[in-house]
Amino acid sequence: MTTTRTAGADKPAGTDETARVHGADDGERLRRWRMVLGADSSQSTGCTLTGRDAAMDGALTALYEGGRQPGGRGGSGRSAGLGASAPSVARWLGDIRTYFPSSVVQVMQRDAIDRLGLSALLLEPEMLEAVEADVHLVGTLLSLNKVMPETTKETARAVVRKVVEKLESRLTTRTRAALTGALDRSAKVSRPRHHDIDWNRTIRANLKNYLTLPGEDGAGTIVPERLIGYGRAAQSVKKDVILCIDQSGSMAASVVYASVFGAVLASMRALRTRLVVFDTAVVDLTDQLDDPVDVLFGTQLGGGTDINRALAYCQSRITRPADTVVVLISDLYEGGIRNEMLKRVAAMKASGVQFVTLLALSDEGAPAYDRDHASALAALGAPAFACTPDLFPEVMAAAIEKRPLPLPDTEAHG
Repeated sequence: MTTTRTAGADKPAGTDETARVHGADDGERLRRWRMVLGADSSQSTGCTLTGRDAAMDGALTALYEGGRQPGGRGGSGRSAGLGASAPSVARWLGDIRTYFPSSVVQVMQRDAIDRLGLSALLLEPEMLEAVEADVHLVGTLLSLNKVMPETTKETARAVVRKVVEKLESRLTTRTRAALTGALDRSAKVSRPRHHDIDWNRTIRANLKNYLTLPGEDGAGTIVPERLIGYGRAAQSVKKDVILCIDQSGSMAASVVYASVFGAVLASMRALRTRLVVFDTAVVDLTDQLDDPVDVLFGTQLGGGTDINRALAYCQSRITRPADTVVVLISDLYEGGIRNEMLKRVAAMKASGVQFVTLLALSDEGAPAYDRDHASALAALGAPAFACTPDLFPEVMAAAIEKRPLPLPDTEAHG
């Protein structure tokens, strides 16, 4: 091994640097384990936290270590460490926003609501002003809507509007582009301009006109008697879309995203959009689609589920089956009449309706859902799958064009 002379000793080249780097790595690793495992690990890790690290640990301890059980911060059964004081919670909310990135803050807020029962504190305006707003917080606020005091409602609407505006800016352009193209392509014409010709369909329609060319060793050509192409969607309504949304508690994020998409679809002149929410009752919120915040505050998360009744209402509003897309967003736990629900789906599909079943419209993937109902719908040609907001425009475009839906491999059923 090559060596070099250092101050007072012969050591392998790079040994000091390697030891320094490894020591730093070990120290950082112990620091991270100390933060994960909590105060009980101070002796075993040999790590003492100071300054900013101590403050971060204090915020974590307040949430996850109230019960002082062993096994790290993730141990179950830990109780509240924030107490019932609204001022202390407000300080804690400010601390976590100071010490952690936004994505971590949202997780910690969610845990605080679930673990410590802080939902009641969200009814206070000063609490709402301190939280980091996201889709899950909106769902919590909507579930509290009916018990929310008037002094808090305006603040709650401002929080919800901030989230909705972020979602609209993220999703609107892509949705309009995808659906405008789909509407254009769905308007088939028999005398298209050259750049509007659908060559795949044109070739299939004219295969009977194949001619073998003389002296070309079997080579031939197709004489297209009939051209098939894409028309350009006019300003009249081309398609009807019905969004039928389960508003049970587990579907909160889906309700938020569906309301935003409903507003986007309603803004497109070539679509006639209807938005229906249901539990054991059915509410048509179509007249509020110009403002998704109004739609959201018109929902009532929680309660039972009667999918059959909701589909019966939607079915009664269909006037052009061949030009209608029905999107059912539900975990499929049916409290109504199962066989009637399946018969309605079969009848709508037989009449020409494009029927789409989404187990969720969110970034979290499929929730718990009724697998028997999902399989039964798949057998009818309406596979049930979870859909992310980014995939939804493509799903809708495929439904409008009556082509196979882009099923996610890991979520598709049937």
